[in-house]
Amino acid sequence: MDFTLPAGVTTFLEEVDEFIAAKIEPLQAQHQQFFDHRREWARTDWEAGGIPSAAWEDLLDQMRDLADAAGFYRYALPEDVGGSGAGNLELAIVREHLAAKGLGLHNDLQNESSVVANLPFAHIVHRFGTPDQVAELLEPMISGGAFVGFALTEPDHGSDATWMETRAVRDGDDWVIDGAKRWNSGVNRATHDVVFARTSGSDGDALGITAFVVPMTTPGLEITSYDWTFNMPTDHANVRLDAVRVPDAAILGGEGQGLTIAQAFVHENRIRQAASSLGAAQYCIDRSVARANERITFGQPLSRRQAVQWPLVELQTEAEMVRGLVRKAAWMLDRVDDPIEVSDIVAMANYRANRLVCEAADRAIQVFGGEGYSRNQPFEHIYRHHRRYRITEGSEEIQMRKVAGYLFGFAGPRKVAPPA
Repeated sequence: MDFTLPAGVTTFLEEVDEFIAAKIEPLQAQHQQFFDHRREWARTDWEAGGIPSAAWEDLLDQMRDLADAAGFYRYALPEDVGGSGAGNLELAIVREHLAAKGLGLHNDLQNESSVVANLPFAHIVHRFGTPDQVAELLEPMISGGAFVGFALTEPDHGSDATWMETRAVRDGDDWVIDGAKRWNSGVNRATHDVVFARTSGSDGDALGITAFVVPMTTPGLEITSYDWTFNMPTDHANVRLDAVRVPDAAILGGEGQGLTIAQAFVHENRIRQAASSLGAAQYCIDRSVARANERITFGQPLSRRQAVQWPLVELQTEAEMVRGLVRKAAWMLDRVDDPIEVSDIVAMANYRANRLVCEAADRAIQVFGGEGYSRNQPFEHIYRHHRRYRITEGSEEIQMRKVAGYLFGFAGPRKVAPPA
């Protein structure tokens, strides 16, 4: 088995690093308030519900435009929209690499902003959208002319999405949607919201849920509040849908097939989250090792003490194992027609990587001591950001349940029929 990275990826990473040093780091230096101890406060418009400030989003847009003009931003998109067609494995390697560089304008994961874009919903529109939807949304989503929210979770239903209470009823050539959504990501600047609603079937059925592309200006769609989170700013809204009327053309991916779209979204995003968590974990480990070598206490470097050595040895060992698992899962995902075939491997990679980064950030805080606990260092920010991934896209418990189902034959492609 050859563990050498593909030559094309290695070259791409070298070019990205040169671009970051030449174009992105100087831009970041002009706006340091977003990256030093003031970062959370500078990024947040506290008076507007805690959403990202206009100045912060303007800076992220500048970074995106520079990266797009330089040819890096669309790396993982299909060739017909200007990308290179890179697969999940290539993007996993890139996202790990960028996160391992630490906190910066080049790769701010809090709102999936990066010089190499993670645009899973662009892939969804490209794959499942009608010609009109592709024409209206795809290029604007990539270049910043349109923003799309994701409305799956509800106040009383998260991972149990097949039990959602939002309903859409056909009325002539239209559909009328009623319900409520929570953690409706990205709607603070969204032009459209992808709303999932049951259109047929019974609670618990996988079929019968439909995805609708709803313009944010549609009467009856209302943002009622934003949930403030462990890491701010927030783009997670509570949304009410009261007799929201949309045409049949608003359906994305076919009537009753909404969960197919959701599954495609979460599988790719789980791998990308895992890769980023791994990279951020490696950053925390590397910084901790450097600190232990530099810090002198009682006449010796901290690194001479086993109480400091061994926890970092454990974390480095875990990082090496998770790296192999993440890349294997991404490689497998690139080679199947249906992501359900490798859902258990993707789940393993995701929950282990997301747990690892939290442990690594916590250990970095401990190694750095009071300095680590302060906002002069980025570890508290890394911990608070990545802690969300142990819940979003499927909590640890849900993903372990998925692995158990595949392992014991209760679910998945190797499902065993129960005894008669």
